[in-house]
Amino acid sequence: MIKISIDPQLKKAVPNVALGVVFAPVVVTKDYASLWKEINKCADKIFSTIKPDKLYEEVEIRALREAYRAIGKDPSRYRGSAEALVRRILQGKGLYKVNTVVDINNLISLETFRSVGSYNIANLKPPVVFRIGKHGEFYKGIGKDVINVAELPVFADEIGAFGSPTSDSERAMITMDTKEVMMVIISFSGTQRLLNELTRTASLLSTYTKSPKERIETLVVE
Repeated sequence: MIKISIDPQLKKAVPNVALGVVFAPVVVTKDYASLWKEINKCADKIFSTIKPDKLYEEVEIRALREAYRAIGKDPSRYRGSAEALVRRILQGKGLYKVNTVVDINNLISLETFRSVGSYNIANLKPPVVFRIGKHGEFYKGIGKDVINVAELPVFADEIGAFGSPTSDSERAMITMDTKEVMMVIISFSGTQRLLNELTRTASLLSTYTKSPKERIETLVVE
């Protein structure tokens, strides 16, 4: 388990910010049919129950957007990853198959409406802090151009920023060679339900990435 904390400046701007963190050894595979059965079931439920014009009424979507405004970032230009996933489903588009860890990441995000980040621990230099991005701070996003992370909430280690609730960096991305992950459920509405969500995440990692239950560690950071 590596040290992870929330910076006081971010906590002051967004008092309800909290993190649910899972550390786990993994065996990453390309696909898992039963995992995608769970993902498709969740996506179908969202498509049938959420109206696009009511999306901003969802508690977790609204909480992230309010948090972004509080620290100076436009949530319509820099959408949270959970909102982007839900929007994609509501538009009738399927989700991309990436690998088992990323697919679990996306399932948890769809189930909770919270942004979730998954990072290759081997490419991190702890300690890790969740803070406000600094002016002039950028990184190469996964499948995207260089992202301006100034005034975004970001995860940073001793090397610099590597992830955010909007888009993560290539540096810490999950690949087929990843052996150990840090998966973070990002809440801007407090710690309610985080323990249950961590239990669910640990169960999925154990089932679909051969992660031994006794070696999965979880914690809540607030």
